[in-house]
Amino acid sequence: MSLLQRSTIQLLRFPFSFFLLPVYLFAIGQVVYKDPGRALLIFVIFHGLIFPASNGYNSYMDRDEGPIGGIRNPMAPTKQLFHISIFMDALALCLGVFISGWFVAGLLVYIGASRAYSWRGIRLKRYPLLGWMVVSSCQGALTFFLVYHGSHKPPTLDVPVSAMLAASLLIGGFYPLTQIYQHEADRRDGVRTLSRVLGVRGTFLFTAALYTLAFLTLAYYFMEDAFAPKEFLVLATCMLPILVYFLSWAVAAWRDPGKADFRHTMRMNWLASICTNAGFLAILLMQ
Repeated sequence: MSLLQRSTIQLLRFPFSFFLLPVYLFAIGQVVYKDPGRALLIFVIFHGLIFPASNGYNSYMDRDEGPIGGIRNPMAPTKQLFHISIFMDALALCLGVFISGWFVAGLLVYIGASRAYSWRGIRLKRYPLLGWMVVSSCQGALTFFLVYHGSHKPPTLDVPVSAMLAASLLIGGFYPLTQIYQHEADRRDGVRTLSRVLGVRGTFLFTAALYTLAFLTLAYYFMEDAFAPKEFLVLATCMLPILVYFLSWAVAAWRDPGKADFRHTMRMNWLASICTNAGFLAILLMQ
């Protein structure tokens, strides 16, 4: 295989995996009997292969000309990007064999859903509610399940449901906000994302409602299921800056929809990821 082209490296969007790291840290932090070797392998599978491959395939299908998640000026994708994304998925499945059969089956579901979301022949992202459900359930509950299941010693199917729900609510609440600056580009591409349907103000209200529900679910999980009120307090404290920035941005965009742009969205992405990662990492270290 020839050397990777610059456009391929850019469009795999490896740094974007940082935005999805909270679910991994959340799941790892809840496993009492961990297998460090499998936990590390699962990190490599998801953040080094599965997530970048999904980004690359999506970019190959979309051929974005405007800003996309984490990239202000995306390069034009080539056929190499398509081949690399398939290769990375195949490698992830091969490595998943060292975790468990359930883990490989879960990866197949994730990959299939990701391809159906982007592929022009199906294009689930055209459907506001269905597309949102696929993203929030796969990047949230399914990812949490697979990380928890595979990192446990031995692998277990007894995964806390309320934690899986919280993971999906965190992803599902934030996802429309990441699309708030893409309404015009999505309109030209014939894609009706949930954010586009809701509009700028509706997207902020939706995110506020889902994040409130996610916060209450996390409170229930840590207080009732995990019996860890101290951990929840640490997480809530780490997430305070997110609330402050979100409210200030929402007020500004409510008055001037032009504020719902790429620059503000990326600031929100990085702040939310840093604070949430810090919270779940702190919980992990407290163990």
